[in-house]
Amino acid sequence: MIDIHKAIETVWKMESTRLIAAIARVTRDIGVAEELAQDALVTALESWPRQGIPEKPAAWLMTAAKRRAIDAFRRGRMLEQKHGEIARELEFQQQRLGESMDQALDQVIGDDILSLIFTACHPCLAVEGRIALTLRLVGGLTTAEIARAFLVSEKTLAQRLVRAKKTLAEAHIPFEIPPADALRSRLESVLAVIYLIFNEGYAATSGDEWMREDLTADALRLGRILVELLPAESEIHGLLALMELQASRSAARKGQNGKAVLLPEQDRSLWDQAQIQRGMAALDQAQTLGGGAGNYALQAAIIACHARAITAADTDWERIVLLYDALLHNSPSPIVELNRAVAVGMARGPLAGLAAVDALDPLTGYHLLPSVRGDLLAKLGRFTEAREEIQRAIAMTENSRVKDLLLEKLTQMPM
Repeated sequence: MIDIHKAIETVWKMESTRLIAAIARVTRDIGVAEELAQDALVTALESWPRQGIPEKPAAWLMTAAKRRAIDAFRRGRMLEQKHGEIARELEFQQQRLGESMDQALDQVIGDDILSLIFTACHPCLAVEGRIALTLRLVGGLTTAEIARAFLVSEKTLAQRLVRAKKTLAEAHIPFEIPPADALRSRLESVLAVIYLIFNEGYAATSGDEWMREDLTADALRLGRILVELLPAESEIHGLLALMELQASRSAARKGQNGKAVLLPEQDRSLWDQAQIQRGMAALDQAQTLGGGAGNYALQAAIIACHARAITAADTDWERIVLLYDALLHNSPSPIVELNRAVAVGMARGPLAGLAAVDALDPLTGYHLLPSVRGDLLAKLGRFTEAREEIQRAIAMTENSRVKDLLLEKLTQMPM
């Protein structure tokens, strides 16, 4: 027996992005487009249990959305006009809107999806709004699902979505792919949002889970969509390479009962070799397109060094240091400097690594700084200082799995 509601949920996950994008091309307003798509979903929930799943569910939803749009237009015009030409004008407008919606259904809508992505990630929005709107409109997630993923209340997340859509409407942001002269800067915002989603899934900043694999999967899907829509943009290939290579380790990053497992202790036989190959191919494509020195491609090249190493001891740490040098040249960042210091410690010894860490500007509230410093001090046999640093890291982290990992380090450290 088919679970109709489960089937509707699946169709919505698969088709909502295309549906909203196609409607937005006609309405020029993603808030209105989402409402019409949601209305079509409600209609499906009412109709399909009685009539069965249609042969072409996406087309059915588009038709339902078209009818809702016509009804909404009729109501709007009735409020504005109360006499004379209303019937004739309404008939004309209804026909025009219906034809537009039919064309939206029939046409290839790759550009519409791309327009939707660029609109959802517009720089006029706060970062939190961009993330929420992208996951909602492009990722097909419900408000409740996004709220759970980012550990905020459903009410808070709903308010973010409302603010984001209101900001876009008030700023009269066009529903379109940016012109060539603005594409590059806008693309940076899009890629940054996708990577933020991926990072929160790959290493959750708070909560009880080490990873949120649904978020990494959503980010990967968004990256793959972008590669298909803009195949000549090297940075997209670089970001996809980075995400594929990092995600390939997922099975090895969790031990029994969800325990966090760090890179040196991971069972590399659990790494997903097919995903590694996809990541390597994406990195090759980024380099072929001339983007090998881009930030995402450089980070992917660092992860590729780990992927090529049969064991942790085989890692080419000197090459990783050089890649971090290039990354710092592009985008100076204290977090990149900290990662470089870790690589220096592995390549040239813990004393050199500690010197690199101590040369950094303070990273207030960032638990990885005392954690790294504690590891280096422990390797130098300075256990009292190391314990103090690990205790500082424990106090800073908001993720219970990371806290457990640090506590285990503390208990295993000699007095």
